[in-house]
Formats: sequence, C-alpha cells, structure tokens
Amino acid sequence: MAFPDSLILSADGTGSHPRFALLRRLLRRPSALCGLVLMAAILAMAVLAHPLYPDDPLDMVAAPFLHPGTDAAFPLGSDMLGRDLAAGIFHGARISLLIGVVAALVSLVIGIGIGALSGYYGGRIDAGLMRLTELFQTIPPFLFSLAIVAILQPSIATITGAIGITAWPGLARLVRAEVLKLRHSELVEASISLGASDARIILLHILPNVLAPIVVSASILVASAILSESSLAFLGLGDPNVVSWGGMVGAGREVIRTDWYVATIPGIAILAAVLALNLLGDGLNDALNRKGQRR
Repeated sequence: MAFPDSLILSADGTGSHPRFALLRRLLRRPSALCGLVLMAAILAMAVLAHPLYPDDPLDMVAAPFLHPGTDAAFPLGSDMLGRDLAAGIFHGARISLLIGVVAALVSLVIGIGIGALSGYYGGRIDAGLMRLTELFQTIPPFLFSLAIVAILQPSIATITGAIGITAWPGLARLVRAEVLKLRHSELVEASISLGASDARIILLHILPNVLAPIVVSASILVASAILSESSLAFLGLGDPNVVSWGGMVGAGREVIRTDWYVATIPGIAILAAVLALNLLGDGLNDALNRKGQRR
C-alpha cells in the first residue's frame, strides 16, 4: 500500500517509521501538545467514569444546589434535583465521545465513498453524486439533524445516526477534489495497465494518498458532532435515559442567574473537548503538510 510522502519522511528528511515521525512532528507544536493533553484528560474521565461513579448519575444523592467545594463528597456540587455534577461530567464524557466518534465514522464512510467514486469515475456518476451532495448541502446540517431526531424520537442511536448522515457533504467534496488530482497519475495509470481492479486502485493506491486531509477532517467531524449533540440535548432532544453535557447545560439555564455553576461546569467541559479536537486538527494539518515539513 502506498503512503503519502508526508507520512514516510521524518521532519529532518530522514527515513523513519511513519507513525513515530508523525508523532514527533505533532509534539513539536505547542497547540497540538495542548490538544493532546486536554483530550487525554477527557479520555481518562470517560474511562474512569464507572469506577469512580458506579451508580446512576441521574440519581438524586445530595441536597439540591450544593455549591462546588461545599462538600468533599461532591466536589463540583449538585444541581436543582440533587444530582452529583461530577458524576454527570464524567459519565457525560463517555456519551459525548461515543456520539462524536461514531457519528464521525458514519460521515467518513459516506463522504469518502461518495467522494472517491465521484472523483474516480467522473461523467454521469460524478454529476449524479454531486447533485446528491448539493441536495444535502441545501439544508443546514443541524436543522436536518433536529428534524430527524424529532421525528424518530431522541435516543443515542437516532442522535448519532442523524448527525452522521448530515455531516458528510463537505468531506465528500474534499475527497473528490483529491481523487481528481490522482486519477490520471502515473501510479494509477500503471495499475490500470497491469489489470488492477477499480476497487483495488481506489482502496490501495488512491485513498492512502488522501489520508492527510481525511485525518484532519475526522477530528473536525468529531468536534462538530459533540457540539451538535450538545445543542440537541440543550433543546430537549437528548436521550432522557443518559446524562450528556448538553442536557446538563439545558437543565441549568433556568437557574443560571442564581446558581451559575450548574450550567457553566458542563459548558466548560464541552468547550474543552471541542478546543482539544480543533487544536489536534490544526496540529495534524501542519504535521501532515509536506510543505510545512520541508521548511
């Protein structure tokens, strides 16, 4: 399988394992390092949610409106129903990451598939797939997701699916543009002359060379999915059986003037997650950029 040059050469131009070379370039960027630290903390919260808070985070376990720092057993305080905010933040990390990652995977599969087929075959296939892409782009993704969730009833599955099937058009156009550049390259022409199938050429020779923009787009898709889920939950279209950061913000908005922390703490968690993913995306964009690598 062919890898792009930006993944094979190290920062100093010497050959090395692509994963280690990429990691070294990524860690040289302070913004990317900050994003990695933030994301590691959020992942740790998700992993430790059940060991630290084994009970249902929706249980009422404390007095209502317990302010942060008042009781060591509830370091972040409690909300208007006496639910532990710390438990909600930790368990909410699991829900946000789950929805973000799965929705991004759905978008990646659809976007890469449509973009690759459109760019490789061209002609009527390209025209038809691009008309389909434009159709999806005429409807704002969030409003489209909101309509789907409202019709199908809120649940983790419907929220994830709704976000995933509405966020792919931008990625499809990006992949199509990259595939068009490679469609008539010497590598592809040689593979065709040797009798390689279209599927083999696309999967083994074209897509690996489009890996850099796909990886960067994936981090942005995860961040966008987390924001979309938080917005849906804020509007009351979240899964009522689980705790999510957006749902916590939505519940706390009614008391924000008197008990600001109920909405502010989960809001900070959302901000940290989205910031971490955007910083990682920027860092990956720089690390995978061959021009930036050679400077």
